[in-house]
Amino acid sequence: MEALIMTGPSRGTDRTEVREVQTPRPGPGQVTIDVAYAGINFLDVMARRGDTGYASSWPYAPGMEASGTVRETGPGVSGLTAGQRVAAFTGTGGLADVALVGAEYVVPVPDGVPARLAAAAPLMLTAALLLLEDAAGFQPGRTVLVHSASGGMGNAFAQLVPLLGGGRLIGTVGRPEKAASALRSGYDAVVARGDDLVQAIREATDGAGVDFVLDPLGTAMLETDLAVTAPGGRVVLFGNAEGGRLEPLPPAGRLIGGNLSVGGFSIRGLWSAAPGRAAAGLRRALDLLAEDRLDLALNEVGSLADVPAVHQSLAEGRGEGKYVVRLQG
Repeated sequence: MEALIMTGPSRGTDRTEVREVQTPRPGPGQVTIDVAYAGINFLDVMARRGDTGYASSWPYAPGMEASGTVRETGPGVSGLTAGQRVAAFTGTGGLADVALVGAEYVVPVPDGVPARLAAAAPLMLTAALLLLEDAAGFQPGRTVLVHSASGGMGNAFAQLVPLLGGGRLIGTVGRPEKAASALRSGYDAVVARGDDLVQAIREATDGAGVDFVLDPLGTAMLETDLAVTAPGGRVVLFGNAEGGRLEPLPPAGRLIGGNLSVGGFSIRGLWSAAPGRAAAGLRRALDLLAEDRLDLALNEVGSLADVPAVHQSLAEGRGEGKYVVRLQG
């Protein structure tokens, strides 16, 4: 079978290649999946550049989410059968013809959900749903600020906020030309990150500030986040896309005095530590897709050979929306 392999850390595509590798067989508690579509994520880029905690060793097989059909089940697996349509958090190795994954990370796909949409659910859509509901504690009618609003997660937030009761959505983008796509996805206002960002966000909220901040940029924007968050608001850090050093959080006195809170979220960490909770989130995300209540904009590429160029586009900040690659079907 073919799989995408990263042979060592790099900021370019020079160490990413498609290789012929041995087809895996499931062990106890495991499942193999014939992959129809796989999600392409910025987390793959973080692994490629050697960020701590992503690629544990080299060569590394990227790919954290996929959809397809069960190929084979290992001993002790129940509730999953060969040929069944599923989506899975693969962790690694999802960008391949066949993925090997623990059964607890696999969820059946409801009838009517296309495989290409299901491939975006285990990591991206589940993360967006749990970020809003659990980590941020979203309440209808409140104002949400999203950094990197033109990306796949940004699009998912724009789809989910109306389903959760509605609210005002403010987005930021790294490049001014990306504002239009974020506005099309449903944001009420979008501003490019720059020296006057705090003022621009305050103007977009008529001076009231925001109630929730969803920030994938590590701590690079934390001072801005705190400056625009209204009393009682919450900042949720859910990544470190910049890849820089994470700064210490503000002193407790500042948070207490400002009636502010700062929290963290990692969908990878949740799948690892509490797979039952993550799987429940994935089931809900798939149900929303089955009910045709989401209109995710996906960019599809046709082969594993196309994926390194997508990774590079994401690394350089040129990507917009969510990307998936078709492996079969």
